[in-house]
Amino acid sequence: MSEVLTILGILAGIGAGVAVGWYLRKQVAQAKMNSAESKIEKIIAEAKTKEQELLLHAKEKAIKIIDDAKKEEDVRHQDLRQMQQRLEQRETMFDKQMLDFDERKTKLQQKVEEVQAVKKRVDEAYQIAEEKLQTISGYSKDEAKEVLFNNVEKSIHEDLSVRIMKLERENSEAIDNKAREIVLDAIQRCATDHSSETTSSVVNLPSDEMKGRIIGKDGRNIKTIEKMTGCELIIDETPDIILISSFSPIRRRICQLALEKLIKDGRIQPARIEEFIEESKKELAVDIKKAGEEALYKLGITGIDPKLVSIAGRLKYRTSYGQNILNHSMEVAYLSGLMAEELGLDVAKAKRAGFFHDIGKAVDQDTQGTHPEIGAMILKKFNMDEDCQDAALTHHLDKPEKLISQVVKSADAISGARVGARRDTYEQYVARLDELEKTAKEFPGIEKVYAIQAGREIRVFVKPNEVDDYQAYNLAKDIARKIEGELQYPGEIKVMVIREARVIEYAR
Repeated sequence: MSEVLTILGILAGIGAGVAVGWYLRKQVAQAKMNSAESKIEKIIAEAKTKEQELLLHAKEKAIKIIDDAKKEEDVRHQDLRQMQQRLEQRETMFDKQMLDFDERKTKLQQKVEEVQAVKKRVDEAYQIAEEKLQTISGYSKDEAKEVLFNNVEKSIHEDLSVRIMKLERENSEAIDNKAREIVLDAIQRCATDHSSETTSSVVNLPSDEMKGRIIGKDGRNIKTIEKMTGCELIIDETPDIILISSFSPIRRRICQLALEKLIKDGRIQPARIEEFIEESKKELAVDIKKAGEEALYKLGITGIDPKLVSIAGRLKYRTSYGQNILNHSMEVAYLSGLMAEELGLDVAKAKRAGFFHDIGKAVDQDTQGTHPEIGAMILKKFNMDEDCQDAALTHHLDKPEKLISQVVKSADAISGARVGARRDTYEQYVARLDELEKTAKEFPGIEKVYAIQAGREIRVFVKPNEVDDYQAYNLAKDIARKIEGELQYPGEIKVMVIREARVIEYAR
């Protein structure tokens, strides 16, 4: 029983403790809730205060913006009013000018009508006067004009021809004298002596036995050489030599080098022939480049593309009428420089233009076109100056436009026309003279034509009853122009037209 009471007492104590604890916790929770509510109320109060401040600030700012906008609007209104006033003033001025313009237009129209009326009266009076004049003279307008022109031509024909010849003679004499001085001075200061080249080369043999070895069994060696080089080997009874014939100096040189190597080596067979020909081509390419470099070094020409130097070196193995083109180009360069110095031109540019004027001949046998066109194209490709290009293109024309080109043309003519520079075969010589005479005989009124001084001069005898002095003067010019346009020749050709009247009478 006591244990039960004890347990009940404990349970009662626990229940009382729980009740007290619950009450205390409730009081603490209530206190915390009251504290939180007070804080929230405080925060809300502060927020409302800040809200009022922000609203006041925003209102002040809005009022200020509105005031500024009103001020700007007032300024714009004022500007618009001023602009409108200016436009009104301009419109008023424009209206006034239009009125003035209409008034002037009316006056001008009246004057035009007056002038047209006067012109009409003048035309009528002119027509009446012309009809009267035709009636009195018995000629129409065209007939009177023709008669007048014929009379004037007859009266001044002789005076005109004499005056033209006199003026041209006076001008040409002074110009010719100055040009002659410059050319003679250049020729005297450039002394060159180049022998003409042929179309064959000679290879010396150690013995006649070598001829048979070069020919080979059934001619296989000589056939291989001729096929690979494009040359013809002439083996005859002449002791210890073989003649190489070809119109291409480059092919002849390759063949000559290959034969010399074969003779020195002693093993002459098709395989060795092919090997030595390839070696000879490589050696020749080096020699060509070296020749171009040496020529440019002697002339003092620098800054040239190496490929263009090699092309220039090919001129060593190119001839024209037997004249070596590389030597000819160097000579033209020297002469161009000397004449340019006398004329006050750029000497370096003149030398460069003179040296490269025939550059097209280096490849003209392998390229379609004339050598002036090919040369100008090559120089343009390597960015040479326009004077060099023009000199290469126009050095065979009658009157090149640029002065440098005229200098190069003159130097080219001097180099090609000097004694011993070029050679002609007998057949070519005779054909050239015959062609000259035929070209001159094509004109009317010509009695006889003679080409003299190896084709350097042509004398034309005209019929005096068909060609007068004035026509003879023009005939000489026409023949010279025709020769320049149709024939190819070195130097210049003098055209002399002779008109003479012979009166013969017999005393019986």
